[in-house]
Amino acid sequence: MTLAANRDLGNQGFAIEDITTGLHASGFGRVGDGRSFSFHTEKQMLVVEIYRPRISGPVPQAEDIVAAASRKLTDIDLTDERSVAAAVRDAVAAAQPVSRTAR
Repeated sequence: MTLAANRDLGNQGFAIEDITTGLHASGFGRVGDGRSFSFHTEKQMLVVEIYRPRISGPVPQAEDIVAAASRKLTDIDLTDERSVAAAVRDAVAAAQPVSRTAR
């Protein structure tokens, strides 16, 4: 597990605050507009979920997800932090809005 030393987003608009590499790679961070995101591996895929700004509780719920993306793990070196970070950055940039279902 690696924690980012400097959490200032500056001009980049993207920061990974925590990253764990390996078969069960996961982590979280935030984008420049105040939204947070998390990522994890699931069934041969890297799954990225972006949450709405100003989440009320400490743990995001399913209704807090505003966008999502996934990528196949075959093109990602899960043992290399730079490879995982680049895949997450690309997935965040390509994330599509999640449709809301009627309750």
